[in-house]
Amino acid sequence: MGWLKFIVQRKILVGLMVVLILMLGGFAVLKLDQELMPDITLDGAFVEVYAGDTPAIEVERSITNPLEQQLGGVEGVEDMTSTTNMGRSSFQLTFKQGEGDEVYKEVESIVNTATSENAKIDDVESGQYATSQGYEFYMDVSNGNMEEMGAFAEDILEPRLESLSEVRDVSVSGLVENEIVIEFDRAELAEQGLDLQQVSGFIEEANGESTLGELREEEGSPSIRWNSQLQSVEDVEEVKIPTPDGFVDLNELATISLQPIDNSTFVWKNGSNDFMFVQVGRNSEATQIEMAEAVRAEVKNIRDEGLVKGFELNEMVAQADYVEDSLDGVTSNIIIGGILAIVILLLFLRNIRATFIIGLSIPTSILLTFAAMWMFDYSFNILTLIGLGLGVGMMVDSSIVILESIYSKKEQGLDKLAAVIEGTKEVATAVIASMLTTIVVFLPIGLLGGEMGQFMIMLSVVVVITLMSSVVVSFTVIPSLSEKFLQLRKLKKANKEGRMIKRYNALVSWTVKRKRHSLAIVIIFVLMFAGSLMLVTKVPITIMPDMFNRYSELMIDLDTGLTNEDKEEIAQEMNNTLSSVKDVDSNYVIEMGGMFYSMINMTKDDEVTRGQDDVNEDILKSLRELEDTLPIRSVENVMSAGGGGFPVQVYVKGEDFTELKGVTDDFMNELEKVEGIVGVASSNERTSMEQEIVLKEAEIEDAGLSESQIRQIIEQAFLEMPVGELTIDDEDVAIAVKWEEETASKSALLDLDVPTAEGEEKLSQFIELLDVETPNEITHIDGERYVSITADIEGTDLGTVNREVQSVIDDFDAPAGYSLSVAGDLEQQQELIQEMLIILGIAIFLVYLVMAVQFNHLAHPLIVMSVIPMTIVGVILGLFITQRELSVMSGMGVLMLIGIVLNNAILYIDRTNQLRREGYGVEGALVEAGKNRIRPIFMTSLTTTAGMLPLALATGSSGNYQAPMATVIISGLLFATVITLLLIPAVYRLFANAQLRFWKSKKQKSKKLEETESAS
Repeated sequence: MGWLKFIVQRKILVGLMVVLILMLGGFAVLKLDQELMPDITLDGAFVEVYAGDTPAIEVERSITNPLEQQLGGVEGVEDMTSTTNMGRSSFQLTFKQGEGDEVYKEVESIVNTATSENAKIDDVESGQYATSQGYEFYMDVSNGNMEEMGAFAEDILEPRLESLSEVRDVSVSGLVENEIVIEFDRAELAEQGLDLQQVSGFIEEANGESTLGELREEEGSPSIRWNSQLQSVEDVEEVKIPTPDGFVDLNELATISLQPIDNSTFVWKNGSNDFMFVQVGRNSEATQIEMAEAVRAEVKNIRDEGLVKGFELNEMVAQADYVEDSLDGVTSNIIIGGILAIVILLLFLRNIRATFIIGLSIPTSILLTFAAMWMFDYSFNILTLIGLGLGVGMMVDSSIVILESIYSKKEQGLDKLAAVIEGTKEVATAVIASMLTTIVVFLPIGLLGGEMGQFMIMLSVVVVITLMSSVVVSFTVIPSLSEKFLQLRKLKKANKEGRMIKRYNALVSWTVKRKRHSLAIVIIFVLMFAGSLMLVTKVPITIMPDMFNRYSELMIDLDTGLTNEDKEEIAQEMNNTLSSVKDVDSNYVIEMGGMFYSMINMTKDDEVTRGQDDVNEDILKSLRELEDTLPIRSVENVMSAGGGGFPVQVYVKGEDFTELKGVTDDFMNELEKVEGIVGVASSNERTSMEQEIVLKEAEIEDAGLSESQIRQIIEQAFLEMPVGELTIDDEDVAIAVKWEEETASKSALLDLDVPTAEGEEKLSQFIELLDVETPNEITHIDGERYVSITADIEGTDLGTVNREVQSVIDDFDAPAGYSLSVAGDLEQQQELIQEMLIILGIAIFLVYLVMAVQFNHLAHPLIVMSVIPMTIVGVILGLFITQRELSVMSGMGVLMLIGIVLNNAILYIDRTNQLRREGYGVEGALVEAGKNRIRPIFMTSLTTTAGMLPLALATGSSGNYQAPMATVIISGLLFATVITLLLIPAVYRLFANAQLRFWKSKKQKSKKLEETESAS
């Protein structure tokens, strides 16, 4: 302990180091970014390939299958799923852990090369999965003239916001995009002897601009430029079209008009589509809060300049607000927890100086943790702050044990320096062992895969840093201040044992007096553990808790082939339904191809009348009722605990579509019987009717026609093609040509005239149409076809449903060659449970390893670890009583709890061993150790509980993340603390007795052997 003497005698050095820590910690606080969740790039990617109106079966053949073959050969791609729809192929890829960036580059290269060679492909999007969102700040421009609002959004708001360094890009939806439509009269074209392709070519030439040559002999060799660009609808109408009888104006052959584009993005605010939806994306160098501040400042400048006139510019949602609310909530809980811990210390110690010394260790340890977080490039986010909050209660444990030991030595009459040296020396090994047992439980967390693993590693690192910081402070600051600053209370009378200590001593004495007493205590606790396991199925289970921020995002899947009027009707009905849900404040709907994306704001502050989980359930239930009357396929929560999507997913694998459909229908009937499952659907339901053309080859040949001519006639019947663009009022407007009379029915198509050598014939003479049912969605896993069955849950938890669904799968008799397996949240939950059990097992072994080294004994660690089952009893009771969910977060609490509860047992065993070395018997050492350690054990347990109590009672957006973990630790710790003080002496007594009999038996055998040898 020479180093300790050096530290105590160099108080100036310790003081200056504390000042340095305060300075570094303060600097780190200013530099650490603030965000809701850490910005993590995950080991996975997506690829979206768009192919116009190509049927799903053709997309599968020409796009999905070739890409799957190439991507499947990329080293580092572990899993690949694909979904093929009409005109779209989507891929989800999972990479080997830690190789995401390198593998994605190769995937991106393959996709770009393969798709550039395929004429069917219109566009390709790809990217890596990450925790950051595409857009994090939303506004609307509403209650005004659409043209004025559109001009403001495009010409002022968008460029002004994009000029900010904190903003990556701005997206404006709801703009009315126009095109010039030229609708040709078939009869007039035929009368003039013209072909639609010819006329389209004349229009393109009339709207041309090109360089025809240059005058080389002139100075500067000026070029000769032809410019006949059209400037208005009138210019288009007056385009001259050559005919056999001369030129005619285009408006004699077609009707020309300026029309809104059919595929413009539609948006609705509370059922009204007279508004602009503005989304702002964040630059990766800026935080969510910095971007929000910059955007709000620029919007204020725009208002101050008087540019918002005749309409409103409203802020809808800012993720930064949820970040601030969550971080402020966790921060206040940490502060309150720290104050409560100090109050507990004051009540126990009844010494202001002692309380001040330990209280000083809290801010010192926290600031040292901040400095370490800055060095690790961590941020202030919900995970790191929860880790810090959990550490606050524990960071005084080491200081309490050391200070209490020093205080006891001073009470025994040792001089100041000797009391510090001897007091610290007595508990040093126990403190270090306690820290190591708490830390080593986090080492296996790296085995937890995926996004959860990365999150939990970050939380674990912060807890470990906090604990290590607190131990460093406890071995430096505490001894230095305790030598002279710590004063004994003046006692009017000699210390007497309190009533609680006397009763406890009597109970321990009775427990260790007889072996059968100790055995009875152990049996009672074993029965308690077995009984608690009966409650496990009553505890709700999920993957990750939902984040309640009075805001929800939904994805509504629509049927194919809907008109704009159909979408308008759905949006209106959704608004009517949502308006009737209590505590829903406003709703926004954005049309995204075949889906609606909905953002729902709920009432806040004083207007809140019920919890968000109830509101969420009502929203989903009421919208799903619309599936019976409207062309809505499904409604899913984007912000659900499992990361979005349906909580229940089952894959049915097999090759034949017809057989797959039969198996799927049978299983869906069984699944619908499970209580709590709603909205059962399958990807097999998504089929559409196609009219397949069957050629009458003999008739075509008799008419002197070819198959290509017939195809050309049919293609021209549905022709709608762009022929350039022009600029009107600084807006680029596309020009499109099509027929005035749309070919919209089977009869209209078959009645088309086909010119032949003997005159015109109807198209029906050469083709017939056959009804064919084709899938709208084809799904693959690693190249193998499967059908996805999806469902949501209502009024129950994921764990209960998981058990029920797995039971249905086990009991289901699938035909040979067809298999069923859980997927999505169910699969993820099963994998996480397995991984957490493995992690728990490894953590327990590592704890045993640390204690075996510390005690230099193989049996004593088992005595300490006997308290672990009792800890689980407390955890189960705590979750059952509070009905908190058992999730990854509460699972982390269980891991942390194992390290914490063993600290008390280590203190007890370590003191018992010290006393036995001083000459005490087993029973006397156990009784005396209990008397010596009951105060620090209760102090450390209660300060940890006090520090975590605000987290356990937390509400608000981050409450669901904090509360389950803190509940697990508090309930397990309080139960285990009481049990430790009785169970540890009983188990120690049994082990000591067994060991004593072993040595006696060995000595007796040795003595008999000696007598036998001497007799012979």
